[in-house]
Amino acid sequence: MLKDLKDKVCQANVDLVRCGLVTLTWGNVSGINADRDRVVIKPSGVPYERLRSADMVVVDLEGCVLEGDLRASSDTPTHVLLYRHFQSIGGITHTHSRHATMFAQARREIPCLGTTHADHFFGAVPVTRPLTAAEVEADYEVHTGAVIVERFADLDPRAMPAVLVASHGPFAWGKDAADSLKNAVALEAVAEMAIGTWLLNAQSPQLEAYVLDKHYRRKHGPNAYYGQKESLGSGLDI
Repeated sequence: MLKDLKDKVCQANVDLVRCGLVTLTWGNVSGINADRDRVVIKPSGVPYERLRSADMVVVDLEGCVLEGDLRASSDTPTHVLLYRHFQSIGGITHTHSRHATMFAQARREIPCLGTTHADHFFGAVPVTRPLTAAEVEADYEVHTGAVIVERFADLDPRAMPAVLVASHGPFAWGKDAADSLKNAVALEAVAEMAIGTWLLNAQSPQLEAYVLDKHYRRKHGPNAYYGQKESLGSGLDI
């Protein structure tokens, strides 16, 4: 069942290591099927070098395990809640990548300081509010997803394919598992660049809105003209 999706989700999880986004087993990738009723996700706590497609766990949109001998990622309730609310996304990557997590722990959004950021994210990458004690106690992972959805009440998850969960870490998403990984790579890169920019000049201004608009729209949307009509690479090129 869902062999192709399992293969792709497994590969994206293995690629977390290649892309330098994880320490130990601190990260997971999931993907949803075309009918949007089955989610494939990494098993909890399994080292990436041991992952096989057959290890991937299949759950429904309530997080109930439908297939798999291993326990699903502890972040599964967050993933499935995001799939229910963000109908345009087909894959989710959650990591604790170093620089993006620094912003999450500082409870600060990642500002758009230059065109590298603007090429990928349409504005500052948002940060959620902290969870309350009651939310953590009641259902921590579900409320983690809920505060993300709450933060996106007036944001388009297609134009902003990432978020920082306060004091926790980043989530990124995309059209499929590989695309969500690409967005997680871009997120970590712009977080590191922002920290470095502030070290050089703490008063660095945010990018002008008209430059942000130009750089974002030349790569995204109906009038985009960057690159080729069909991707020829691995999907990780920016």
